[in-house]
Amino acid sequence: MIRAGIIGATGYAGAELVRILAGHPGVELTAVTSRRYAGKPFGEVFPAMAGVVDLVCEELDIAGLCGRTDVVFLALPHKIPMALVPEIAGLGKKVVDLSADFRFSDIGLYEQHYQAHTAKELNKDAVYGLCEIYREKIRKAVIIGNPGCYPTSILLPLIPLLKKGLINPDTIISDSKSGVSGAGRSVSLTTHFCEVNESYRAYKIAAHRHNPEINEVLTREAGSPVHITFVPHLVPMTRGMLTTTYASLNKDAKETDIRNCIADYYAGRYFVRMRPDENPPDTLHVRGTNFCDIGVRIDRHNNRLILISAIDNLVKGAAGQAVQNMNIMYGLDEAAGLDIVPCPV
Repeated sequence: MIRAGIIGATGYAGAELVRILAGHPGVELTAVTSRRYAGKPFGEVFPAMAGVVDLVCEELDIAGLCGRTDVVFLALPHKIPMALVPEIAGLGKKVVDLSADFRFSDIGLYEQHYQAHTAKELNKDAVYGLCEIYREKIRKAVIIGNPGCYPTSILLPLIPLLKKGLINPDTIISDSKSGVSGAGRSVSLTTHFCEVNESYRAYKIAAHRHNPEINEVLTREAGSPVHITFVPHLVPMTRGMLTTTYASLNKDAKETDIRNCIADYYAGRYFVRMRPDENPPDTLHVRGTNFCDIGVRIDRHNNRLILISAIDNLVKGAAGQAVQNMNIMYGLDEAAGLDIVPCPV
């Protein structure tokens, strides 16, 4: 049985980790930390978990936590994990970090968009945890930089097509819509009910910090520089993410060619599902699950490909992919603890 601990368990992504790991057949959840709720039972902080999780939230004590765990998940804001991971990894524990601190291969790129990195010596050994793409590297990893939610929804549909040269990388535009939980649990005016309800708006237009993360991975996979136009939007729902990506076709490809390229690339990858034309991706259909649903259309008049993908931003976009990474690291079935039957409505 794998012993798991979660640092930052009372944020939205942390709470999803608790939910998933509490039902994982190969995991014992041994510790959850929370600065704000230290001393309170987790089931009081999130009443939905009453009677399911009996752990009490703790103050962070790395040595004590590592003495009771084999793998540590960090569900914390950027900058904090890089200060903690050296000690955790130094104590021989595997790490899955949900922040951006260990996602970038290029430290300079990270520092340009976030802040100075204080664990550069460890970053070079970290693996970008996009499970369907880097499975073999993840198997051998000690530190995982869990991908962002927007990147996950954009990268999975695009990578197979770029690798096969079916689309022009200079023409990629991604338009993503996210539920409000993607902004985290901290109180802010922009996520206040009265500001979000009956509202639909773009934000951080062509300036979101996930953009360089996306570009770095696409550049690596395409073998040449890729800089997409990315526009995120906030929609008045709690969870879910829908991304529509546009790109010009390099060849006279049919929809079946595009569909087969993606389907063949992800053959045997349980969590990627191709959707038929008459039933395109919908956030409702992936809610609470680790699936990424992908749909394809071609605008023949403009020779333009339209890709649609849907994920749950808190699961495949955060906690679910983190658990999937852990499963791969320990040689478990990738779907262990994540084989959640979706709600039909």
